[in-house]
Amino acid sequence: MKTLYVSDLDGTLLNKEITTSAFTNDVINQLTNDGILFSYATARSFNTSKKVAEGIQAKIPVIVYNGTFIKDNVTGEVLVGNYFDDSIYTVIDDLLAHEVYPVTYSYRNNEEKMAYVEKYNTRGLDAYIQSREGDDRLMPVEALEELSYGKLFYITCVDEMDKLMPLYEKYKDIYHCVCYEDIYSKETWFEIMPKNASKANAVLQLKEMYHCDKVVVFGDAMNDYDMFKMADEAYAVSNAVEELKEIATDVIGYNYEDAVAKWLLENAKRM
Repeated sequence: MKTLYVSDLDGTLLNKEITTSAFTNDVINQLTNDGILFSYATARSFNTSKKVAEGIQAKIPVIVYNGTFIKDNVTGEVLVGNYFDDSIYTVIDDLLAHEVYPVTYSYRNNEEKMAYVEKYNTRGLDAYIQSREGDDRLMPVEALEELSYGKLFYITCVDEMDKLMPLYEKYKDIYHCVCYEDIYSKETWFEIMPKNASKANAVLQLKEMYHCDKVVVFGDAMNDYDMFKMADEAYAVSNAVEELKEIATDVIGYNYEDAVAKWLLENAKRM
C-alpha cells in the first residue's frame, strides 16, 4: 500500500523557534530517501514555508496558501492553482465598508504580489508585514482600489474578532473561509480563498498525482479540519485545538517535542 504523509507546519511540524528542528529534518530526510512520500500543507506562502522548513529536502510538491496552490517544491512552479472570479471585487468593497483592510494576494505581470494600504494596517497586520521585511512580494499601495488589481487568489485580514466573525459568517458558504486565533500572535485572522481551494482538496490531488492508496495527516488548528475529515488517519499534536483532537485518529506529542518526526520514525511505511 502506497501512503502519502502530509503535515501542517505552524504549531505542528515547526517548533517554538518557528522552524523545523535538526532532529525533524534528519528523520524526514532519511525517510524520504528510503522512499516514503512526505509533503506539507500550510497557510504560508511558498516563499515563507521554504524558509522555515529549509532543512527538509523532500522533493514532492507542497501545498501552500491553505490549498490554494500546489507548487513544485524545487522550482516554485504552480502545478495546481485556484483563483477568484470577478465576484471577489464586491467582497473587497464590503470589507472596506466595514473598515476591515485586507492584504490581497495576486499575480501581476506573472509575479506574486501582496497588496496593502499601509496607513490602514492594524497592529496585527503591521506585525505580519514587518515579519516579511525584504520579501519581493510586498506591494504597499496608496489607493484602496489598487487592492483589487491583478489575478486575485487569496485575502488576509487581521483585526478584532467582533469585526471579522460576522464577515466570516456572511461569506463562509460562498468561498472557502477560515477565521481563527493565531497560535503565536493571538491575533484574529480571517482568510478568504476560492471555493475549491482547501487543504483537503489539494491533498486529494497530490494523492492522485502519486497514485497513493492511503493518506495520513498531522495538524493543530481549524484550518486543518477539512484535511483531517478526508484523511484515512489524522493525528493531532498535543497543543492542537480541541475540535481537531475530537476527530483525530489519535493525539501525539507536542510540536516542540518533534512529535510528527517521532511518529513517522516509528510508524511510516517505507516503500
